[in-house]
Amino acid sequence: MAGIDAGVLLTGVGKRYDIVSAFAQHATVVAADPNPLAPAQYAAHARRAVPRIDDPGYVPALQALCDEFSVGAVVPLTDLDIEVLARARAEGRLPAFVPDPDVAAATYDKYEAHLLLERLGLPSPPTVLPGEPVESYPAIVKPRKGSGAESIHPARDAEQAEFFCRYVEKPVMVQKLMQGPEFSIDLLSDLQGRCLNAIPRTMIESRGGESIKGTVIADPELVELGRAVGEALPVRGPCTVQAFRDPEIGLGITDVNTRFGGAFPAPMYAARPGRTYPELIVRMAAGERIEPHVGDFAAGMTFTRWYWQIELDGDLRPTGREMLADGPPPPRLG
Repeated sequence: MAGIDAGVLLTGVGKRYDIVSAFAQHATVVAADPNPLAPAQYAAHARRAVPRIDDPGYVPALQALCDEFSVGAVVPLTDLDIEVLARARAEGRLPAFVPDPDVAAATYDKYEAHLLLERLGLPSPPTVLPGEPVESYPAIVKPRKGSGAESIHPARDAEQAEFFCRYVEKPVMVQKLMQGPEFSIDLLSDLQGRCLNAIPRTMIESRGGESIKGTVIADPELVELGRAVGEALPVRGPCTVQAFRDPEIGLGITDVNTRFGGAFPAPMYAARPGRTYPELIVRMAAGERIEPHVGDFAAGMTFTRWYWQIELDGDLRPTGREMLADGPPPPRLG
């Protein structure tokens, strides 16, 4: 670990072993997750079960962990508690790297996010609520809240759109079905809302709404779009912006997640030495002011994600035993 005296508390770690491991190289990391089988907690220096996000004891439990481990940054790895952490930050209770509560609430609701982007002069595809006139078809019916590409349905005409609006058992919206290539931009902002970097990537393949293959690209228009979103909201900490380059309307933002994206390896590989996002967050947690370096990254790198596992004993403690004697083999170059 680096000699920076600021712990990091990661919430809702789930299966994000890559993110927890990356932070653990630079600071004492505490993983908080109510699920005893969340695999990523085993990459942290300390793991703690905490109440569920909707429990009144959730924030006090996180406060206690911040005191115990001298935490300088609380970073959510899921959408579910960003608004809770934002309120706690506004109240001075947690050093959370999240936006203001109103921005957290708006970006969790995709229709409110659309309205926010429009107010800020940022490109968002034509979007309406059920029962409102749709500008053109094909369109896409999708839940206003949620993740993982769940219950998203393309509609080629008004009849299909009306059917899917009734069929999906959640509040939905109807948005122009964007054509052309899809991109994501992984950005990081400081606690004053200055964008430090914005790294765009292609989305070669996604499963369940999570990118598993992609290439980091040098695209000035996407870099500028990421910077503009980060500073207009403003964002604090990590953020992932998803956009299409539609042949009719140009760039259109389809999602803004004020957390790390699924394709965390992309900005990790692309960052210059000493400038990975976990390193910068740890340095900011220790009080350092980081200078923006938007657009300074290594393009052309492609990532392809895969899976591994941990064996636990009868008390849910890691046995240390690997399925293969020496653990996952390094990639062969032949």
